[in-house]
Amino acid sequence: MQLKKYTDYGLRVLIYLAAKEQTRLVTIDELSRTFNAPRNHLNKVIHHLGKEGFIETRRGKNGGFKLAMAAEDIRLDHLIRRLEGDEHWIDCHNPQCAIFPVCELKHIINEGKEIFYRHLAQFTIASLTKQPEKIRVLWQTEIENS
Repeated sequence: MQLKKYTDYGLRVLIYLAAKEQTRLVTIDELSRTFNAPRNHLNKVIHHLGKEGFIETRRGKNGGFKLAMAAEDIRLDHLIRRLEGDEHWIDCHNPQCAIFPVCELKHIINEGKEIFYRHLAQFTIASLTKQPEKIRVLWQTEIENS
């Protein structure tokens, strides 16, 4: 299984917001430079994260965004399900598989998916940002070297 680039950006945004100094808002331009990612992709991710309640956005000249809840409250299983969509990993109906009625693959894959999400449920965004100062330094170094 591979996470979508969309989900990857969503995770990076939340890690960035959790690791940053809490006194200021972050902008799309700042994230675009930091991640070397297209603004339009990040705009879509930011909009989705805001709609799901993970971040708070403010419009205008001094606008930007920040976490809408504590990093300890953002569980990875919930976040990834919201960003990936909770669809089946195998589509037995497009095209229709002839052995669908007797095939066990769909059950095995679905069980593996639930095990994957149960594992992720043990972790939060805070689990990924235990060393915020080092994260900030590394991202700043990346910006300076690009």
